Amino acid sequence: MQELFIKRFLYYKELGDKTFEQLSDEQVLWQYNAESNSIAALVKHISGNMLSRWPDFHTDDGEKEGRKCDAEFVNDLTSKEEMLQTWEKGWTVLFDALNQVSEENINRVIFIRGEERTVLDTVLRQVAHYSYHIGQIIYAAKMLKKEDRKNLSIPPNQSEAHPKARPEEQEPHERQQNASPVCYANDPEVRGEYKT
Repeated sequence: MQELFIKRFLYYKELGDKTFEQLSDEQVLWQYNAESNSIAALVKHISGNMLSRWPDFHTDDGEKEGRKCDAEFVNDLTSKEEMLQTWEKGWTVLFDALNQVSEENINRVIFIRGEERTVLDTVLRQVAHYSYHIGQIIYAAKMLKKEDRKNLSIPPNQSEAHPKARPEEQEPHERQQNASPVCYANDPEVRGEYKT
């Protein structure tokens, strides 16, 4: 299971990384309006969440004392470089924690804001949380880059022509291993009862 978790989180990190490659300092700091978040602020929040949830997650509450969640949405990062450092710091902590997850502790009860959750539930919640915000980042980048952007998946109106669109027609060695955030049917890490 640990490898599957890492693989899924890496998928979303890679989407963010490929998006950031296309953006300038000005673009990562851009806000649609005063009520919306910049890409940098979303990164700051994702990283802040990781830095709170994952250190010592077996023993400490996942909402660390001193965390200021609202401040994570303040647009105070000053450059793309500063944003990328913030991004990498959070992911390093997350992957260090995921390397501690095992079959023995996957159902252990841990706490977030005093609420009991299993390690498994916490991992699944965080996949959903981070992918939600990374989707916002990608959407903002699409608005900024318009047609001058590299697609992160199959280009619009090319699904039928794309050879990777039909895994059942591919040889096993041709299948992308991280092609979909939700399709695990061909993953050896998934137990038989969860396959469709």
